[in-house]
Amino acid sequence: MNTQKVSFVRSAASKKDFLRDGRKSVVFAGRSNVGKSSVINCLLQRKNFARVGATPGKTVQVNYFLVDGAYFVDLPGYGYARVSGDERRRWGELMEDFFAEPERITLGVLIVDLRHDPTADDVTMAEYFKSSGRPYAVVANKLDKLKKSEIEPNLQRVRQVLDLEDGVAVIPMSSIKGTGRGELLSLIERMV
Repeated sequence: MNTQKVSFVRSAASKKDFLRDGRKSVVFAGRSNVGKSSVINCLLQRKNFARVGATPGKTVQVNYFLVDGAYFVDLPGYGYARVSGDERRRWGELMEDFFAEPERITLGVLIVDLRHDPTADDVTMAEYFKSSGRPYAVVANKLDKLKKSEIEPNLQRVRQVLDLEDGVAVIPMSSIKGTGRGELLSLIERMV
């Protein structure tokens, strides 16, 4: 996959705006402030292609990037406390609409923070991916913030809390240092 061949395509605020052109798509999801945009930028080896906000909760629409003929789809972040109840409902409806058409998902990538147990919202998002019936993987980001002795137990807790099947990959990653980039990119290349 040529990660230098990238362009922003569109933002979708409602289901009528979702792209349905048959291209393969890698769908990225994660809570606000987990480093979702940073993971995408790390994969593309670009500094600010996917917007990294100074404050969490900036991605409020479904953003489509064309990467060498396939879409990278950046879903809105979830779980940010300073978002209104109306905004949370809007996000929930947008996700229900998005996952109602699972055939558009080639691979799902759920990004969690390896330093902490997955949140209830992370569990909900994992359920969205499971119920879609489409392949997905979990990226355990912020690896660089842990001691070596903490890594394996934390990876096991991620797998346990999200109740992941044996075939679901959990990839430890540091979007800052690039650790895990090759493994995630290899998985994406096999799928698209």
